[in-house]
Amino acid sequence: MNDPLASQYEEFGRRWAHDTSPLYEQWSLGIAGDREVLTLLRSLPAEKQQPNLIFASARWAGGPLAGYPEWRDWLVQNWDAVADVARARTTQTNEAGRCATWMPPLSRIDGPVALLEVGAAAGLCLFPDRYGYEYTTPPGIRRLEPAEPTSVTLPCRIDDADAVPARYPEVVWRRGIDLAPIDASDPAQIDWLATLIWPGPVHDERVARLRAAARIASADPPRIARGDLLELLSDVAAESPADATLVVFHSAVLLYLDSRQRRRFAELMSGLGAAVGRRVMWLSNETKGTLDEIDAQVPAGLDTSHRFVQTRDATAIALAGQHGAVYETAPFRA
Repeated sequence: MNDPLASQYEEFGRRWAHDTSPLYEQWSLGIAGDREVLTLLRSLPAEKQQPNLIFASARWAGGPLAGYPEWRDWLVQNWDAVADVARARTTQTNEAGRCATWMPPLSRIDGPVALLEVGAAAGLCLFPDRYGYEYTTPPGIRRLEPAEPTSVTLPCRIDDADAVPARYPEVVWRRGIDLAPIDASDPAQIDWLATLIWPGPVHDERVARLRAAARIASADPPRIARGDLLELLSDVAAESPADATLVVFHSAVLLYLDSRQRRRFAELMSGLGAAVGRRVMWLSNETKGTLDEIDAQVPAGLDTSHRFVQTRDATAIALAGQHGAVYETAPFRA
């Protein structure tokens, strides 16, 4: 397919929505072959043409959860309203379930830990120590519960029982950076996050989990700096406790940057420890195709659909399900 925008929707439908959100798969593939709708999309800035943002904007504006022909007619008739929402909003998939895939590397850090999430939205992933976990391993189920009772238990299928975390990290500091921080105590802002969750049986439980995690975050709200991660990273990192391991982490953030910005971020991370005088660990959950040096570590022919390549200090260590339900270390075991 020669049209990059059509290809973007084709990939979203076949690689990400397939088998998880039949409706979004149908919408994506429908748009990929629909010249009129593609022309409407091109009236928006490139960063506002993303499938998830457009679909959520349509739902926010009152669009029906219907098959492509009906939904497409509604979209064309109500395009101005949808475009207004897309211009005013951003894609922020603040999925607390991803903490289940952060816990294996976090639990192995000795001593106090300072967490800095770039692309933090409402900061729901800044509380891995406040959630419970249920890991399904080849030998059986392993559970981990925090000292204080929790309303959120995150399920995850993991392929190696030795990778299951045995303890919680000692989190002493939590911060975030986001272009448009979300207040976890504001029901309207949480409603937008809920609208970003895809329709479909695989995703229905995520809405309840989102709202429960938002209540945890609103009880102890982290500071989230508003602005560009490339501009704020060093300054916010320098605020962390000097005696703690600073963990900078992110999920599905770099794909929204262009290649030059991604390279700049990787350069910043490689020198961050020296710049701020602290021990720094860089944890990343990003799609294949984000950084060439990471792609080179992925075995040829490995299917990464619905999964991030998880890296620790730019070394691939696992495949992580896009919403936290899967953690696979086998492709990268020595």
